[in-house]
Amino acid sequence: MADNSQKMSYHAGEAKGQAQEKASGMMDMANNAAQSTKETMQDAGQNVQAKAQGAADAVKNATGMNK
Repeated sequence: MADNSQKMSYHAGEAKGQAQEKASGMMDMANNAAQSTKETMQDAGQNVQAKAQGAADAVKNATGMNK
């Protein structure tokens, strides 16, 4: 009886370890996706800022205010 109980305990521990490893892997994937999204959004924001600055400079040049 103790032998069967030990086997069940071992398998339960093994399953728990596998579940924890899978959860850790999923968290890593989620963190990587979040970091990638953050970087993409930062790049997009920088592009918008540069285009806005270019438009402002074009208006200044067109109106003669860029001296």
